[in-house]
Amino acid sequence: MDLKIVQMDIPDECNIILAQSHFIKTVEDVYEALSSSAAGIKFGLAFSEASGACLVRHDGNDEELRKAAADNSMKLGCGHSLVILLRDAYPINVLNQLKSVPEVCRIIAATANPLQVIVAEAEQGRGILGVIDGNKPKGVEDDEGIKWRKDFLRMIGYKT
Repeated sequence: MDLKIVQMDIPDECNIILAQSHFIKTVEDVYEALSSSAAGIKFGLAFSEASGACLVRHDGNDEELRKAAADNSMKLGCGHSLVILLRDAYPINVLNQLKSVPEVCRIIAATANPLQVIVAEAEQGRGILGVIDGNKPKGVEDDEGIKWRKDFLRMIGYKT
């Protein structure tokens, strides 16, 4: 078995969601969940089949994001992985809807940070072991940091 680090390519002003899913129906069901989750959402998604033709199945309502999701999926090369790229929406706007899609097994990451995926490669294929999401902590927030966080969440409308 070989371990690899795969850097995901996230277009400007986008978020990426990495998930594990199954069954060819994933593409249509995830498309429907995303398109009904947030007004004005732009997205591309790609699902890697793990049997049969073993193709990257893809869809989306934005051609650039659709292509980028498929490219990321090919680079990742892990069966039953699902790559979603979002623009004009955030993971918080779609995660509950994605979790309710019967084919989605688990959400591995949802971020706008640089994302590296730790992949194991064996004779049969590749699998996701985990992710490195962004950077390591630089310290612990102080009272000023707590105030900033609370004020920020209220300013953007996520808390009242």
